[in-house]
Amino acid sequence: MAKNTCPCGLGPLYAECCGRLHDGRSTATTAEQLMRSRYSAFAVRDAPYLLRTWAAATRPADLQLDHDLHWTGLEILSTTDGSPFHTEGTVEFRAHYEVNGHPGHQQELSRFAREDGEWVYVAPV
Repeated sequence: MAKNTCPCGLGPLYAECCGRLHDGRSTATTAEQLMRSRYSAFAVRDAPYLLRTWAAATRPADLQLDHDLHWTGLEILSTTDGSPFHTEGTVEFRAHYEVNGHPGHQQELSRFAREDGEWVYVAPV
């Protein structure tokens, strides 16, 4: 991945992709776009964005990110609903990481919903 390429894997520069969601210039229009932006937020260690895009009912009070964990790639495996015309959706993903030189991955089927008109992460299904 090029230095300024967005971690979400779609290819554009970070500032033109997930960066515009992280800094508030734009909001996610689909559940998948929010999932990708949240992955990127983990990769660039943007805890405030992660908390801001977490459903109020399931949001933790605080979020500490592990500085030894480095996110290395994202695969979207499937999506259900979650379009601009839906109020709920799911995204199944596999996020790859490295911790102290050891690779690993996290796979999850995540639930998303609209809260005050914006997509938020709710919880694993």
